[in-house]
Amino acid sequence: MDTSELRPAKELAEKRASRFTNESPEYAEARTALLAEEIEVRRHLTRLAEQRRRLPPGPVVQKDYRFRDENGNEVGLADLFGHHDTLVTYFWMFGPQRERPCPMCTNFLGGANGNGADVKQRVAFKIIGRSPVARQRAFAIERGWRDLDFVQTVGDDYARDLGLLNDNGSENPGFTVYQKDGKDVRVFYNGEMPAEAADPGQDPRGAVDIAPLWNILDMTPAGRGTDWYPKLNY
Repeated sequence: MDTSELRPAKELAEKRASRFTNESPEYAEARTALLAEEIEVRRHLTRLAEQRRRLPPGPVVQKDYRFRDENGNEVGLADLFGHHDTLVTYFWMFGPQRERPCPMCTNFLGGANGNGADVKQRVAFKIIGRSPVARQRAFAIERGWRDLDFVQTVGDDYARDLGLLNDNGSENPGFTVYQKDGKDVRVFYNGEMPAEAADPGQDPRGAVDIAPLWNILDMTPAGRGTDWYPKLNY
């Protein structure tokens, strides 16, 4: 983004034209100030995306992690790319010890399914779990998901090495983007927001927040709340 061509956010916000003619002067002033902040945040997010794309080559994946695909075939990480050179993965908390998957993972995957067909036009997109693919697919059918591709880890090396499987058997979600570099597979981006980085009163979430649920709730008067989380059933 060429910042030399950017006009001041406040100046642009002053061009706001409300569609609601009966708003109070106080609301109009506050909304215009908010619009200026929204413009600044949009620019910051653009810079963040550009900074992410400028990352130097990431570490080469040296271990031969194995997976089982929907056809029952054992494949390597490189095979998950298909004809793409970028692979987006989400490891969800649905290990064999869980009767039902994590509600938060489920919520995210519901939104991801809605965009799955579009995402897969640009990159490979795989949902990784420790349960057999048939079990993952059965839950996907229950939820009406049609555009997500599931694979199972063979063994637990992948989950343990990425910090997604704890010593007590509990799991953590993981978002990792890989990139092909000739015959090598490199890590391009890995979600690495530590719990210690959480701000007071907030969960340790990343930026940008990729879950549609929270972005929608952020637009509402009550926001995300302090103790509400999605459930599998209501």
